[in-house]
Parts: sequence; C-alpha cells; structure tokens
Amino acid sequence: MNSTTVLVLGGSGFVGRHIVGRLVAEGRRVLVPTRRRERAKHLLLLPTVDVFEADIHDPAALRQLASGVAAVVNLVGILNEARAGDFERAHVELARKVVDACRGAGVGRLLHMSALNADPRGPSRYLRSKGEAEAIVSGSDLAWTIFRPSVIFGREDRFLNLFAGLERLLPILALASCEAQFQPVFVGDVARAFALAVDDDRTHGQRYALCGPKVYSLRELVAYVGELSGYQRPIIPLGSALSRMQARILELLPGTLMSRDNLDSMTLPSVCDCAFPAIFKFEPTALEAIAPGYLSPAAVRSRYASLRAQGGR
Repeated sequence: MNSTTVLVLGGSGFVGRHIVGRLVAEGRRVLVPTRRRERAKHLLLLPTVDVFEADIHDPAALRQLASGVAAVVNLVGILNEARAGDFERAHVELARKVVDACRGAGVGRLLHMSALNADPRGPSRYLRSKGEAEAIVSGSDLAWTIFRPSVIFGREDRFLNLFAGLERLLPILALASCEAQFQPVFVGDVARAFALAVDDDRTHGQRYALCGPKVYSLRELVAYVGELSGYQRPIIPLGSALSRMQARILELLPGTLMSRDNLDSMTLPSVCDCAFPAIFKFEPTALEAIAPGYLSPAAVRSRYASLRAQGGR
C-alpha cells in the first residue's frame, strides 16, 4: 500500500478541487475518477494527481480504484434531484458501495462529506438521504470521519454567486425563506480540515460540524452580496405559500435554482451549536475576508479579463 495515496470521489467539483490541491501541497498522490476527463482539466497540471475516466457507481470499478490507497474521501453529493431516486443513488447507495469497496480493497480509512442537520428523520429528502449515508458510514468497521458543513462559500461557489447573478439581472428579488439561517464556511477551511484529518487517529469515529464565525439570515446574505456587487436590489420576502409556489415553478426550469425540497431543508437553521473543531488548530475564515475578492465589480472585471486572455481574445 502507498501510504501517501488518497482516492478522492467528487474531486473535480467545487470542494473537491480545493481538497485535492491541499493534499497535493502536502506531498500526497491523489487519484480522481470522473465521468469525463475534460471536466477535471483544472486538476491535470497538478504534479501528483491522476485523473481517470471511471464509473464510481460500478462496484467492481470502485473496488479497483480503491486498491492500494491509504484513504478514500467521498465528497459526492447533489442538492436537487433531476429524477426521483437521485438522492438515494448519489448519497445512500454510493455510501454503501464506498464502504464495501474499502473493505474489499483493504482500505481502512474513510473520510465522508455530509451536511449539517443530516438525519434519517429530517424534514427534506436531501437531509434524510444524507442522514442515511452517515448511518452506513458510522455503522461500518472502518476508521471513518464525517464532516458536516453549513453552506460552503468560495470563488466558484453556487450559492453567493447565484444571488449575485440574479441581482445583476433582476430589478427586484422576490426571496423565499428570507429568515432561514446559515453559518457559511470557507471552502479553504473545509479542505484544510479534511487534509489534516487524513492521518490523525484522533479523528477516527468522529463527526465534525464545520461553520464560519458568524450566523446570517438568507436576507442578510443576499443584501450583502448586492452591496458587494454594486447591484443592491429591493428584497421582497415571500410567505410560506408563495415561497412554495415559487419553488415549484423554479423546479421546472433548467438548472433548478430552488426546489420545494430545498425549502424543507431550510426549515432547520444551518448553524453550528459549537465552536469550530479545536482539534484542527485554526480559526475559521470570515465571509467578509473572502467574498469581496470574487464578488466586487473589480474582482468580476479581473476574472472576465483573465478568461478573455485564456481564450485568446
């Protein structure tokens, strides 16, 4: 077994690329399976990363990928279902396959991404499936660690960037679940916690809630994004009935900006009732220290200029 090799499932995604980068910086070899290699082209230049085209839902392929690695990191997750049963497949069934693959390949270490409020009896299908996946991982005989972050922010996030885009397009923002609470955590801090935990025996059999230093309502977050981007729009709070109607309409549009299941998840505050885990020996990064760097007009112009330069325009 190569004691420095880590298999990262979901390594080409928003959180995954940061975790892979952190592991590489620590001198590890990282294996990243993906359905299409071109989707992980941002990882190809990293010196100790191997990107493979593979179907991680195929038990035989997954066991082969896990052979010879020191640890497996499972980051695979979806926020919405394109069709009925997607939460079950992406969260529950895959968690079971990952545990079986680790056992079959002789890998004892598993780090698993979950979510705050994950619970088999939770109010949404998303939270219930995340809770069922946690039960599978924690019920295994592996040296597991489970991470439960609040909403994760960073340059490529689909949360703050979504609202920035909407505020650029719309003169008024009709906002569902205005008072839903979040404690956003920086993607770099999540990656750092994962990387620190890989070889730390003290994290075996532990669940860690990951949150930033401050709690915000959804309305406060949207208003802050508007302030940063220069597109401050009037925010019209929607009551529960109108919120559900809006979510139902948005479910029918491409991209699923909002779903009724999302609303159900937001009935529970996505906040931590404890400090950032002391075992990792660092303080979480404030939203205000990072968000201006990718949401301000100057940051957006700089990013567009960089993309044009890469495209030869």
